[in-house]
Amino acid sequence: MGTKKVIVGISGASGAIYGWRLLERLRAHGAVEIHLILTRSGEKTLFLETGKTIADLKTLSDFSYPMEDISCRLASGSYPSDAMVIAPCSIHTMSAIAGGISSNLMIRAADVILKERRKLILMVRESPFHLGHLRNMTALAEMGAIIPPPIPGFYHHPQTVDDLVDTSIDRVLDLIGLPDPRVRRWDGVTR
Repeated sequence: MGTKKVIVGISGASGAIYGWRLLERLRAHGAVEIHLILTRSGEKTLFLETGKTIADLKTLSDFSYPMEDISCRLASGSYPSDAMVIAPCSIHTMSAIAGGISSNLMIRAADVILKERRKLILMVRESPFHLGHLRNMTALAEMGAIIPPPIPGFYHHPQTVDDLVDTSIDRVLDLIGLPDPRVRRWDGVTR
């Protein structure tokens, strides 16, 4: 297996820890080229929730791009990326992607991923969902997006916040074709 090119977007929804842990896990994997896009509200939420800064995030990525750079390589289908994950994905970002409103690099990159039939994974963070949210999710699923809301599993008896977060990140890694062999998987046996 060659190096996978994965775009990681972090929007302003609560749950910035999901983007942080995804970057950590991708960096630990090794055979991944990581492209980072961070919204302004994502930067603010990241700091408020984790104390981390954009400089901290950049140490976990190979490339990072400003939101305004809609002429960069991620905005073109000719650039061969393998997948894009937005973690967390705000309702605003999800709705703009569903509507094809390419007003910034994150939304344009997601649009490119969809049009090129590559994997777009949106870790939508909102609760409860109203009908408009659900309709946008349906439209995105029909376009080929995968929407795994960050919902932790408890069958492995999590002990820490990272344990809870990692159950969702493990699923995302599976979805992009980078499964972690150390992941404890459900085997139908209770302990």
